[in-house]
Formats: sequence, structure tokens, C-alpha cells
Amino acid sequence: MEHDHLTAMLNRLKLTAIRDQLDNLVDEAARRELTIREALSLFCEREIARKDERRIEMGTGLARFPFVRDLDGFDFAAQPSIDKKQIRELTGGRFIANAEAVLLLGPPGVGKTHLAVAIGRQAILAGYTVQFVPAPTLVAQLAKAHSEGRLEERLTLLGKPKLLIVDELGYLPFEPNAAHLFFQLVSRRYERGSMLITSNRSIGEWGTVFGDAVVATAILDRLLHHSHVITIRGDSYRLREKRRTGMTTSFPRWVHRDPPRAASPDSWWSLRSARVPPVHYLDKLLQLSLGATPLNLGVQVLMAERVRFRTPVDTLH
Repeated sequence: MEHDHLTAMLNRLKLTAIRDQLDNLVDEAARRELTIREALSLFCEREIARKDERRIEMGTGLARFPFVRDLDGFDFAAQPSIDKKQIRELTGGRFIANAEAVLLLGPPGVGKTHLAVAIGRQAILAGYTVQFVPAPTLVAQLAKAHSEGRLEERLTLLGKPKLLIVDELGYLPFEPNAAHLFFQLVSRRYERGSMLITSNRSIGEWGTVFGDAVVATAILDRLLHHSHVITIRGDSYRLREKRRTGMTTSFPRWVHRDPPRAASPDSWWSLRSARVPPVHYLDKLLQLSLGATPLNLGVQVLMAERVRFRTPVDTLH
């Protein structure tokens, strides 16, 4: 009866770890000859550990990270432009406590998303709430809420996380109305909640990204007021991996075929007559794709994959 009464009290206090481990904890305290104060400390430590474990698990699930990454897995030696000490300081969470913004800028493949996820995971460990969302998804959510008359509700939800991570801003241009919606989000979180934004565009290009220089200026005015701007200059990890694996030094047959009549001289077909290793072709392809339309970019990426797998066009017919 005494055990049942104690269990009922632990349930009421929601001390589930102590409840589940009660017999083992009592035996451990007796074996170690702990005083009542020491035993109570042991019980509390186990309860806190259980609650922290569940909080981290729940927080990680709600954050919706695209993958698991941490700073230990980031190759700082491959990106010497990054100040490792500055990144370590960001993982401490002070910028979140101060409701500051972090901008990670740089070309594709240099590790911006890796760092964003790592910083976000450390924030959860420190007790902060985090939400990760790709920029196109965020814009779609805001536009949908606006069309349904629920914009205020959506902005309120996006204002709740202590850290909001917006990934890949600038890869796709904003519609004019979407830029205004994003401004409202930034304004809502200004000096209230932190934002971490990754982008392949420099700050000077954000007017083009948002399609409205006035709105871009208003957004940057709020983001840069209390901010940490980190610009990464280096090679893409993915292209470096292609170099490491040692691609062939000659192109497949399809690279040398005649281009379509409407082919642009700036397209990947312009490289067909080059006699350079495919890895250099991919470097150039990446540069061309930064200014490509979504359709052309899709074609270029497809062709890059054919280089990777050395698949002649004829075999696809």
C-alpha cells in the first residue's frame, strides 16, 4: 500500500523517471550509503536527465531539420574563410537570447545548411525552441495563409520559435507580393526572436531576389541592425568530392553532339567542344546555373548527372 501511495504521488507530480526507476534508485542509494540529501539529489538528477532527453527529442522533431549535422562533422579546414571561433560562439546561443540575426552567405555547396542545422541543434540542447524551413516553403505558407485570410495566424505561429532558420533564400526569386509577406515576418520577429538565414546571394543582390529594392532595404534594415554576417568563400563540397573520386578525363559522346538550333551560347552546349576534364566542366556548369531559369537549370543538372554516371544520350532513347 505504501508503494502504491508513493507511486500515485510521483504520478501526480509527473516525476515519471523516479517512478519508473524507484526500486533501482532506492537500492543504489542504499548500496552507496547515501544520506537522505544525497539520495534526493540522485533522484532529481535522474528525473532531470529524463526530462531533458524528452525535451530534446520533441524539440528536434518540431524543428524539422532536413538531416542530422553537427559541428564535429564540419570540415573547417576545407573552408578557411570561416572563423571557427565565431561559429563556436554562435552555438552558445547568446545571439538567440539577444534576438539577433545570423546571415550565412556563400555559393552552393560550401556548408551553409550544415552549419545552420548544427547551430539549430545546439540551440535545442541549450533549451531554445527552433524551427527550420526552406525559403520556398516559407513563402508558399505565407502566400497560402494570406489568400485564406489567415496571415495573422501564420505570422503568430512563425513568431513563436526562439530561432527561425530560413534556408536557401535567393535560389528562387520572390514574387512581389511574397516579398511584402516576408517583410511582415521579419518585422514581426525584429528584436523579439532570432532568425538564421542562409543564402547564395550577397546582400547587395537582395533587391533582385525580392524583386523590390525598397522592400529589400526595409528587410535588411531590420536584419542587419543586430546581426552576425558570415560570408563563406570556397569550393563546393560536392564538386570537391567529384575530384576526390577521380572522374575520367574525357567527355561522354553526348557532350560532343551538335546542340539544338535554339541553344544559347551561354548554355552547357557551349562547352561541348572543350577538351577539359569533366570536373572543370562541372565547375563551369555550376557557375552558369546560378543565373539560369528553373527549366534550364533542370536540364543542366540532368546533364551533370549524366556526366557523373557516364551515360550516353543514345542509351536513353
